[in-house]
Amino acid sequence: MKVEIGNATLYLGDCAEILPTLGQFDAVVTDPPYGIKADSSMAKSSGMQSGGMKAKKGIYEATNWDDKPISKEAINLLRSISDWQIIFGGNYFELPPTKCWLIWDKENGANTFADAELAWTNLDKAVRLKRFMWNGMLRANNEPRGDHPTQKPIGIMEWAISHLPDDVNTIIDPYMGSGTTGVACVNMKKQFIGIEKEQKYFDIACKRIEDAQRQICLF
Repeated sequence: MKVEIGNATLYLGDCAEILPTLGQFDAVVTDPPYGIKADSSMAKSSGMQSGGMKAKKGIYEATNWDDKPISKEAINLLRSISDWQIIFGGNYFELPPTKCWLIWDKENGANTFADAELAWTNLDKAVRLKRFMWNGMLRANNEPRGDHPTQKPIGIMEWAISHLPDDVNTIIDPYMGSGTTGVACVNMKKQFIGIEKEQKYFDIACKRIEDAQRQICLF
């Protein structure tokens, strides 16, 4: 299934099957599964279990998409189809050394969650750090949260994209989730291609990107 929304093209399906048919892109900006069982953990904390009753609004239902990290072959494919890569969770994957990690300080305070998340890049610049609060109900800019267990803030994805070379125009996210990378691309007037295999997240991504396109048109 393919949906076109302004300068965004979204595919519902497995990126391992779709990616090889799409050609080359300027950049990959993505947050793939790390294999840390984020989905089942979020469901459990919300009183849900995989295969259990239908989730209520605002409560996660596990689909086990994060039971294992993406393969080395998948990582190699991401690198082969693009000139530039920004891969969140790069510390979980087999990637070459880099001098430019993008570090997101979530300003979590004292709790058991990670203080920061790391994005591996092949950019020719120094390590960069962004502080952006994402701690339960305490969120920078009061940005909504809840569409996806590992949802990133739009502000963080815009910050990540801003480090790409100025001539980057086409950006693909093969693990689109709820579409945050796509929203960031719309806001930054970049062409976006997204792939997501879970229908519920694909539908959410379509709506969020439609809303972002509508806002751009208004202004």
